[in-house]
Amino acid sequence: MARVRYGARTEAEIAAARAAGSKLPDIWSTGVVAVWESDPDAVAAVLPPPLKPTERPLVRANISKVELPGYPLGAGSVAVAALHDGREGWYPLVMPMTHERALIGGREVFGEPKKLGEVTVERDGLVVRAALARHGIAFVEVRGAVDGPLPLPEPAEKLDFYFKFLPAVDGQGFDADPVLVHCVRNERFRRLEKLAGDVVLRESVYDPVADLPVRRVVELTIGEKTTDQKGRVAERVSAQALLPYIHQRYDDPQQILDGPPEGSV
Repeated sequence: MARVRYGARTEAEIAAARAAGSKLPDIWSTGVVAVWESDPDAVAAVLPPPLKPTERPLVRANISKVELPGYPLGAGSVAVAALHDGREGWYPLVMPMTHERALIGGREVFGEPKKLGEVTVERDGLVVRAALARHGIAFVEVRGAVDGPLPLPEPAEKLDFYFKFLPAVDGQGFDADPVLVHCVRNERFRRLEKLAGDVVLRESVYDPVADLPVRRVVELTIGEKTTDQKGRVAERVSAQALLPYIHQRYDDPQQILDGPPEGSV
């Protein structure tokens, strides 16, 4: 009988796939990073407990393109500065990805708030434009000009916070207690330049980052970097405390807050 591809894989095949995934080469991306000071009350309002605001109400947008062989990828995020267990990091609200492959692993393994979207990073000489868009709306756009090279930073460890959860089958809360994930990224640069420009936020009912206004631009750069990441469960969190925030993850939260209709199959 011909092999049934939906059938179980052998232990050898599983081990080979795991080994291949652990030996990936460095993958370099070209990306724009914008950091700005925002309204402290707005930043605090988007943080589910047990995350807390940091001293500065910072928001960060990452907009990158990765030239994978035969598989170019656009990846981005908008995150706010947050504090947990004495450690400062970033809490992403939305992470647009241009391909499903990049979306699925991050959502299912780490709990990343990834969604399919459009990611643009363009450079024409010294002129740079980068944007994150979904549903036809470029809800974050960075426009500027290269203003000279910057010293390469030392390799650094960055921390992101994610909530991993599974909505309940009956639409009432979760199937198990959600977990707070600490995702550690090791970051190395091979090029970094300063940008002179601005950050534009546009209204979107699906990605309302315009609620985090730009009060003062703190950082605006374009660079080439490579990262790896590892995650761990930091703690289990209160389902009741997290429930009011899960709409952040979905374009239509009604899909998960409503139970299945009676008689549905």
